[in-house]
Order: sequence, then C-alpha cells, then structure tokens
Amino acid sequence: MHSSRPYLIRALYQWLLDNDCTPYVVVDAERTGVVVPEQFIQNGQIVLNIGPGAVRELFMENDMVAFNARFGGQPMTVELPIDAIIAIYARENGVGMVFGQEPVMPDDASDVAEPDSEDADERDSHLGAVARTDEDAGEDHDDDDDNDRPRKGRPSLKVIK
Repeated sequence: MHSSRPYLIRALYQWLLDNDCTPYVVVDAERTGVVVPEQFIQNGQIVLNIGPGAVRELFMENDMVAFNARFGGQPMTVELPIDAIIAIYARENGVGMVFGQEPVMPDDASDVAEPDSEDADERDSHLGAVARTDEDAGEDHDDDDDNDRPRKGRPSLKVIK
C-alpha cells in the first residue's frame, strides 16, 4: 500500500491555493536526498514557500516534491523526498497538517495475508493495543477491578471481538 503523505500534501496544497493562502512546507533537511539551500537551514529544518509565485516547474509525485526557485538571487533546483516533508501549512493563518511517522506498509498483498503470532504480539505491544482472543471471550472479566487500579504509563486500546 502506498503512503498517504504525497496524496495529502497535494490535496492540502490545492486546498490552500483555493483559499487564497500561501502554502509553506517544513522539511527535515538532514534526510537523505534533500537538496535545499544550506544557508537557510535552522535546527536541521527549513521552511519553504511553495506557492506559484515563489517557485517554477513544481513537480509533486508520490516519492518527491521538486521545483526551481531563487534564493538570494541564485537559481536552484530544490528536491524534497516525500518522507522529509514534516508539515504543510498556510503562511497567513498556520492552518495545515503536520505529518507523523508512518508505519511501513507492505507493497505486496501477500505480505499481509497472515502475520505470525510473534509479529502480531510485537505489533500489538508497539501500538499499545490489547487483543482479545477467542479463549478470553468466554471468561468473565470484572470491569470494576480495572477501574479501581490506578492507570500507569500510556493509555492503551482494548480490542473487543
């Protein structure tokens, strides 16, 4: 399955333009494949205006955003791998979206057919989920006991079949 990030970036870009806003992107400048003017990098990130008045030949595909722009009067081709784009927002009001770390999605449907139990347990513990098996379905669980115990750590998701 493809990443949703490039689709969201393109949609938000168009939405911002339709609302007469200037689209800006925040980029992790330390990622492999990022080509940006190094003199404008701050704390490993760079903020770029990608509005039609600021860039030429904008290219937004599933793996890369690229365009030509001038920085300090010098022309440059900027290349932004999709996974290096941290956020897209409107300069005028800050409305937009910040992207988190996406889970790795398998490209082949056969990869998702049946995960083995160790992988499933690892995934569930990583997500903080508690999966309920068919064996658990017949057991009586006293919910009052769960409410009396103080909660510790991160909240978790309880999946009920």
